[in-house]
Amino acid sequence: MLICAEGDNMGYLDLTGKGAIVTGAAGGLCLGMAEGLMEAGASVCIIDINPGAEKTAQEMTDRGFQCSFVIADIADDKEREQAFSEAVKLLGGTLDIIVNGAGVQRRHKSEEFPMKDWKFVLDVNLTAVFSLCQMAAKQFMVQQTKGKIINIASMLSFFGGYTVPAYAASKGAVAQITKAFCNEWAEKGINVNALAPGYMATEMNTALLDPENPRNKEITDRIPAHRWGTGEDMKGPCVFLASECSDYLNGAVIPVDGGYLVR
Repeated sequence: MLICAEGDNMGYLDLTGKGAIVTGAAGGLCLGMAEGLMEAGASVCIIDINPGAEKTAQEMTDRGFQCSFVIADIADDKEREQAFSEAVKLLGGTLDIIVNGAGVQRRHKSEEFPMKDWKFVLDVNLTAVFSLCQMAAKQFMVQQTKGKIINIASMLSFFGGYTVPAYAASKGAVAQITKAFCNEWAEKGINVNALAPGYMATEMNTALLDPENPRNKEITDRIPAHRWGTGEDMKGPCVFLASECSDYLNGAVIPVDGGYLVR
């Protein structure tokens, strides 16, 4: 067990007995974060539209972790509320941590970007995040006077990107609602922070990961770590924000980017 503070109120990177919801954790970065929480002792319920969440939860359970799942489309208001309620039940009726990791992306030239795709991206990446934060705070964390909310921002919370105006808008907004929630909820004992992954080796970046794509070398050369990130790289920051170690950290948007932003 890692001690991260000294004195009478020592904090630990130990989440034993904590219940966590992680959206989008059927695979990818969100699975890495969910796995990190479970390795630290938390019980995790995955909410994902991907039916593969069932297999993921079973694999985690087979490894001795406490993991459950709910299949739902969090872009739909009714499904999202039902999924939240079901996940809480599966966690034993309590909620200590929520990681809003589910995200989608659509690419079109900005002058041609369809309103249908704009709405879809904003519904998943922003509206669902707002709603789930609100439910977690209102139904549990305000009354408990404690709770950890971890939103997933992006490099495009800082940059504009190319051909992804909806994604950039949604991730910029995630950074801002994280700060807005902090302003109101910090005094209630709730920590609201965001992680901003850099360029990660995930399905969302398949085109950029192609060695033949000139952007691949351009991006890799800019990263001081000289490699793209993985789900493993998200574990430590996520567990830190979910633990007592981050009790005085609030409203932060933390890059997990191998140094990309400072180059």
